[in-house]
Amino acid sequence: MGQKKLLRFNQIKSFSNVYEYPKNMAGEWHSNFGNNNPIVLELACGRGEYAIGLGTMFPQQNFIGVDVKGNRMYLGAKKALDHPLNNIRFLRSQIEMLPDYFSSGEVDEIWITFPDPQLRTSRAKKRLTHPRFLRLYQQVLKKSGVIHLKTDSPVLYDFTLRVIEMYSLNLIESSNDVYSNKMVDKKLTIKTHYEGLDIAQSNKIFYIRFSLPEIIINRDNELQEILKQTEQSTQ
Repeated sequence: MGQKKLLRFNQIKSFSNVYEYPKNMAGEWHSNFGNNNPIVLELACGRGEYAIGLGTMFPQQNFIGVDVKGNRMYLGAKKALDHPLNNIRFLRSQIEMLPDYFSSGEVDEIWITFPDPQLRTSRAKKRLTHPRFLRLYQQVLKKSGVIHLKTDSPVLYDFTLRVIEMYSLNLIESSNDVYSNKMVDKKLTIKTHYEGLDIAQSNKIFYIRFSLPEIIINRDNELQEILKQTEQSTQ
């Protein structure tokens, strides 16, 4: 590990707005923020640009960036401390552990911004809109809670729409070219480091907003088989 990364890892341990694998936090976030305002998560937050951007736009909401990579999180956490933005926190942990840190219904919204699309079909279960992750989100989201996906990957966009249809999720809004709309929602104008890199080279930004039903049916094996067949047909 580089010296710069080690320095950042050590520094965030002293940041008052960063929690690394904390214990006994489930159900305590409103007390931590000192209010009962809605709680919004940014998953795989990286540098936390969306948590920072939304937190600036909406001071009457609480935002928590979640990521396992502390050296990236350092940048957003430091910015939130320097300004200061007291409605922003960062949680260093794996996303799979969300139910360890949040109680049922404690979270109002989830943003997933430019996650690794895990392009190989064999790694589809690692996509953050795969049903195995959705079941985790369901454990912490309010029944009326919504999930936002913003990505430059047409593969992840199409996959998520397929999941929404197969699993009878509630599609609220979708766009295959966010910036083609002159009246684009200001929340969608926040740009992350990874959006600027245009890794997918799609020249488009995709967006989906959806919510979860009370029960997420298990069609995971069927989903994987469909993905395999689609992959084979395009080879």
